[in-house]
Amino acid sequence: MKIYTTRLTGAAWILVTLFWATGNLLWATPQQLVSGTVTDTQENPIPGVSIRLLHRNTGTQTDMQGGFRIQAQPSDTLSISYLGFKTIRLPVANQTTFTIVLQQDVTDLGEVTINAGYYNTTRREQTGSIARVTGEEIERQPVTNPLTALQGRMAGVSVVQRSGVPGNAPVIQIRGQNSLRSGFGNSGNLPLYIIDGVPIDSAPLNSFSGLTSPTLAGIDPLNSLNPVNIASIEILKDADATAIYGSRGANGVILITTKKGSKGRQETQFDVQVYRGAGRVPRKLNLINTQDYINLREEAFANDGATPTESNAADLVLWDPQRYTDWQEKLFGGTAETTGINLGASGGSETTQYTMGLGYQRETSVFPGDFLYNKFTANLNLSQNSRDDRFKLQFNTSFGSDRNRQFDGVSFVSTGLSLAPNAPEVYGDDGELNWEDSSWTNPFSTLYRESEARVQQLISSLSLSYSITTNLEARLNSGYTLLHSDELVKQPLRFYNPALWSFIDSRSLHVGAQRESWIAEPQLNYRNSWGKISLDALVGSTIQHRKNTGLNMVGIGYANEQLLGNLAAAEQLFVTDNTTQEYAYAAAFGRIGLHYARKYYLNLTGRRDGSSRFGPSRRFANFGAIGGAWIVSEESWMQDLKPVLSFTKLRGSYGSAGSDQIGDYGYLDTYSATAGGGGLYPTQLTNPIYSWERNRKLELAAELGFLNDHLRLNTSWYRNRSSNQLVGYNLPAITGFTSVQANLDATVENTGWEFEVATHLNRGRFNWQASLNMSIPQNRLIAFPGIDESSYANIYKVGKSLNIQFLYDYTGVDPETGLYTFEDVNEDGIYNFDDRVLIKDLTRSLFGGFRNQFTYGRLSLDFLWEFVVQEGQQYYPNIAPGRLGAILQEDYERRWQNPGDVAVVQKASQVIDASRAYNRLLTSEGVYTNTSFLRLKTLGLSYKLLTENWGIHSCVLFLQGQNLLTFTRYRGLDAQSSGTNLPALQMFTAGLKLNF
Repeated sequence: MKIYTTRLTGAAWILVTLFWATGNLLWATPQQLVSGTVTDTQENPIPGVSIRLLHRNTGTQTDMQGGFRIQAQPSDTLSISYLGFKTIRLPVANQTTFTIVLQQDVTDLGEVTINAGYYNTTRREQTGSIARVTGEEIERQPVTNPLTALQGRMAGVSVVQRSGVPGNAPVIQIRGQNSLRSGFGNSGNLPLYIIDGVPIDSAPLNSFSGLTSPTLAGIDPLNSLNPVNIASIEILKDADATAIYGSRGANGVILITTKKGSKGRQETQFDVQVYRGAGRVPRKLNLINTQDYINLREEAFANDGATPTESNAADLVLWDPQRYTDWQEKLFGGTAETTGINLGASGGSETTQYTMGLGYQRETSVFPGDFLYNKFTANLNLSQNSRDDRFKLQFNTSFGSDRNRQFDGVSFVSTGLSLAPNAPEVYGDDGELNWEDSSWTNPFSTLYRESEARVQQLISSLSLSYSITTNLEARLNSGYTLLHSDELVKQPLRFYNPALWSFIDSRSLHVGAQRESWIAEPQLNYRNSWGKISLDALVGSTIQHRKNTGLNMVGIGYANEQLLGNLAAAEQLFVTDNTTQEYAYAAAFGRIGLHYARKYYLNLTGRRDGSSRFGPSRRFANFGAIGGAWIVSEESWMQDLKPVLSFTKLRGSYGSAGSDQIGDYGYLDTYSATAGGGGLYPTQLTNPIYSWERNRKLELAAELGFLNDHLRLNTSWYRNRSSNQLVGYNLPAITGFTSVQANLDATVENTGWEFEVATHLNRGRFNWQASLNMSIPQNRLIAFPGIDESSYANIYKVGKSLNIQFLYDYTGVDPETGLYTFEDVNEDGIYNFDDRVLIKDLTRSLFGGFRNQFTYGRLSLDFLWEFVVQEGQQYYPNIAPGRLGAILQEDYERRWQNPGDVAVVQKASQVIDASRAYNRLLTSEGVYTNTSFLRLKTLGLSYKLLTENWGIHSCVLFLQGQNLLTFTRYRGLDAQSSGTNLPALQMFTAGLKLNF
């Protein structure tokens, strides 16, 4: 796996040698110290304003008093920009002091810097599709994972929070699903995550607890990030933006930039943020009451001609018919409390700037018992530059440690929805769990199956740059990440019915994983201008190595419950997994950016990648893209339209990216030791000729500004085609193997429209900003030769989405028999898949968000509505009406009772025909419906106190709400994630933010 070290180390040494050797040989242009202040029209200082030297990679920000200082040459031009204000450009000449007043503007098209990965750009000049969310929109949301704060805020970016259990990974897709590979962690469709220039292995961590299931994604390693420390999140979507990342950018790129110190600040300043809040499940179902439940059960026995007994009807014979328990309230109806504390300090001088912070977050559970989530974070950013700004050093490091003490909450929620309302009390008179009879499975026994997951992650990056000349810069970016996770699941005898204790043993499950990675990227950047022509060029290389280890063990048989987890005390010990995998990656990349007269833009990118996941003859591949933009409004013939059509820009891109998101060593023959040792047996077939997936992306877009940019409209159309699919090719059992890694000649296409509208109104002390984003995606499998003869015939269909279900044709309830009926279904009791003749597309057909922010003086109100148009499976209990267990009250009232009834719910019955009909219903079109929703995702109110006489720079009081209102026809807990997962909680928090 070290085959690339020799191959590319030479290029790295050349650049590093050039970095240090040439700097001392070339003459530097004399520079002067330029300082000043930046205020608004009411003479209020504006902190955080971007001050940069035009056409140079040099800049700073204003401090809390609006002051700045920067080294510049007389020939330089200052570009002063801030979100919501007009950009100003001032020539330096011989002036050393500036007093700058910014005028409010409706647009950030000017010069607000946007992180494009290996280079920076602006809204006005970008040729690719880049979505951006600022840290201000994220930091006040009490989320454990910053990505969940992106819901509804970006066009083309779908974020689904599958569970309200803290620490669970959200599922994120950028412009749809590209790969046939799916399952745990959204395998094969993960975006590339870059944190301060360092790529992160974002694949969710497996778990023995309820955080990993067929409907949940696992433990997210990004939980270790502190949302308060994030300055911005940019998402790269099209070929022009992602091709420079080559094989890693096929599914989009998420760039997370943390906060940095401001240049010129002399004194240390401190930031304190404290919040406290509570959350509950926002919705509960209207389940059947006890009296109606008893009637339903007795009706089922009457319909079946059967007699209730202790063995077949404990709820009728043994249990109290007058008892009623709201099991939803008892099992997941608690209040989750959350607390957050964040401390920060920043300061420095002209040559040294720093920022550091500590964070703590604690969240309890809505479940009964002492379950909670704790997170501790620490971060440090250090910037150093020489007095002439030729040498720069940027060091970032962050550490996160979270501890999640939970249990199998997935089954707990489903139990709360299905348990009979007259089920026995949880605890007996002796205070122990009640095991009244063999038909009773006490739900609180699940609480004894505790799990504790601990994850620690270190992310560090170091960037060195040297300006060899005014136009040429050498840079070396490097990074190191280390993630360590441990999970312990305790399963004592109390977890089981005492009647089973003589047949089973207590056990403990241990999951351990470690991910270690380093990366080095030497680069050369060249910038120059010749009249109206400007050039921005980049060349560099990447060397990356990653090592993953895993160890899973099970201990069985403990003499005492207190010894659970101590493997030395277990009677038997089994190692179920012990693996070490190494991954090596190398690349060379380049970019050329040209623009003429600031109205014609051309961007060319290319990358050659090598991956150790492919055989020796298939390891390298080339990727690239071309992007262009034309600012039509700069043409002379457009000037007469500017009072109405103030900005017009057309852009487009085309290119290719790839993917190597498969397991390591898949091209090799592998063997394992036979039980007891002494021999080997084959576990994997070799296939050294499979290669990269290919993703070809096309985009066309128009950006318009009306009425002096008071109204902005951006429209994009895209088409992404992913081919040469990397999947496991299924083999017949006679070969002795289930599959072999291979490429399938299948092509997946994602197309869609994205719309973004923004407006801004400023009237004195009143300010209003509104934005709307909307995405209309479409996913199709457009080619798959031989699919009907493959194992995918019952999963996918050419011409349809990858997210489809094959369903029975539901025809309603038979008025005579009272059972569900279906068209063209074999009634011999055999579930034939060929009878599923209908296809339902479950892809979101439209999604987006609508945000408003109102500011009057020091008072601010901000809210975001998220909307999704989709079809999905309506909530139905997992038991047929009349069997032991609760159903919805509305289903009880709509059931069939007598021959001739026209009903929508079948009769109460426990016979096999009724169960068969109900099970077919759950895989038929009859349970699929419109599950669209409109949700008030966030609502925030803040007030800025006057604190000038207190020695405090700013003091902000804020209230924040999440998931406050949801309008939907879905009758389950959460339309976002249909099923029996714990929904995202409705949260209310109040807090205080100080700067002094």
